[in-house]
Amino acid sequence: MKIANKFSLSLLFFILEIMPKLSSKATQMPSSPIRKLVPFADAAKKKGIKIFHLNIGQPDIETPPSFLNAVKNADVKVLEYSHSAGNISYRTKLCGYYKEYNINIDPSDIIITNGGSEAIQIAMMTCFNAGDEVIIPEPFYANYNGFSTSADVTVKPIRSYIESGFALPPIEEFEKLITPKTKGIMICNPGNPTGYLYTKAELNALRELVLKYDLFLLSDEVYREFCYDGKEYVSVMHLPGIENNVILLDSISKRYSACGARIGAMISKNKEVMAAALKFAQARLSPPSYGQIGAEAALETPKSYFEGVKKEYIARRDFVIDALNKIPGVFCPKPSGAFYCIARLPIDNADKFCQWLLEDFNFNQQTVMLAPAAGFYSTPGAGHNEVRIAYVLNTSDLKNAVTCLEEALKVYPGKTI
Repeated sequence: MKIANKFSLSLLFFILEIMPKLSSKATQMPSSPIRKLVPFADAAKKKGIKIFHLNIGQPDIETPPSFLNAVKNADVKVLEYSHSAGNISYRTKLCGYYKEYNINIDPSDIIITNGGSEAIQIAMMTCFNAGDEVIIPEPFYANYNGFSTSADVTVKPIRSYIESGFALPPIEEFEKLITPKTKGIMICNPGNPTGYLYTKAELNALRELVLKYDLFLLSDEVYREFCYDGKEYVSVMHLPGIENNVILLDSISKRYSACGARIGAMISKNKEVMAAALKFAQARLSPPSYGQIGAEAALETPKSYFEGVKKEYIARRDFVIDALNKIPGVFCPKPSGAFYCIARLPIDNADKFCQWLLEDFNFNQQTVMLAPAAGFYSTPGAGHNEVRIAYVLNTSDLKNAVTCLEEALKVYPGKTI
């Protein structure tokens, strides 16, 4: 038996030795803080527990009928590849949409992508070499970490703080991070996960830095429809003198509550950038055909739709922020855009807390799913007691969700007050 066991162990070691190794990118690719707790949520649901999903930016707002009807009624006999840059009819009409925001472009300035995610990936691969550095104010959309890993780009985070509502850090702090490897700055405006809306003064300060060091400025602006309290949306495309430095990244996912359509856009007036980006677009063949059909039709969506959606999000925001700040030990600044906020909780560790909510807690057979904020930072240890909340549910569900959170904080073993 001992000989057999030794033989079995030897065989096991031999098999482990000859197994192919994963790539360094695969091992370095971070898990999504938004989705990594899904197995725990699935297990809770099997036990009959209702979960309020505040972890993910999936709106419950209905997709415009114009989008859905266009897809349903499409007279398609053969579902062909589209142009690698996207259907010319869609790109042409899209120019009219941007013109309403004083963004003047032509179809050749646009590449339609498989969601905003692919737009970011193609932009990074087009603008940066392996080992180049891009400065990103943190906390930032968690998948920027993954996209940069895929492109072999090094993220240099610059910290913004909850006490200031996550305002843009001072430009002097940006300048301290610039090295010969720095090739760009990336922002999200209005911001995910913070909901912060950059001012014209803040963007002009970035413009000066971009000019001084000849950097690319990538701007993720998918939430432009959702700016509140009369505050002004300013696009990087509005900044004069840096037209060849600017890359605008966009998506219809949140604009039309059409996350599953997977239609985004990469936009730039830099012809060299767009010609190079098109090669990446050609390599992946084409963006989704039905998504483009729906997105083109959705451009006819009446303004009343957006007015109603915006009013709804303001009501949800106002309720959530007020309710959170009434909970002992909780602090949450009021966002001016998007439909996210970051809250600081009186807990030892947000990852542990969010998992505990799903594994060990329920209030009247209900619990809440949140996204640990540490995954939205690149700096180790940052955001350890913060969570991102997406106020994408109706107010009734939000009330129940906040009640669950309040009750959970009363009994959580790792509470700090």
